Amino acid sequence: MIKINKTKHGYAILELLFYIVFFSILSLVVINAMITMARIFRETTVYAELVQSGVIMERIGREIRTSYDISSISSSDLALNTTDSIGANKTIRFLLSGTDLQFFENAVLTGNLNTPNIVVTGLTFSQITTVQGKTVKVVLSLRSSNDKLNRVQDFYDTIVLRGGY
Repeated sequence: MIKINKTKHGYAILELLFYIVFFSILSLVVINAMITMARIFRETTVYAELVQSGVIMERIGREIRTSYDISSISSSDLALNTTDSIGANKTIRFLLSGTDLQFFENAVLTGNLNTPNIVVTGLTFSQITTVQGKTVKVVLSLRSSNDKLNRVQDFYDTIVLRGGY
């Protein structure tokens, strides 16, 4: 008597379909996670750029604070009289040129204070004079060129000129 091995027929196709569906679902989950991580990374980068741009406001504040007089002031241009480390007179100037905040020292452009991916959308200087001294109010608005939502970060400060004390 000959024994015939009975093998399973039809299960191979069902197993193959199961593995294809399982792999497809797993791939979609991984791709979705990667897209989410990329979006979060982009948001974090934009936020970090805007926060790091607060250094611009700190630089403006430091220069105003160490100055002894305002040479000229307009809404987007500020020139200050100050001294260098050895006591020699010098002029510091902040000028909004297009979307860049330019920094001048003794009428020589030393460069932009904003990085290429940071756009200055607004800058306003206002002088406040009291019997105790002069003060400059600064309003600075920035946005990242990498931000698809075009969000603007505003910085405000009022700085007293202390260099004349």
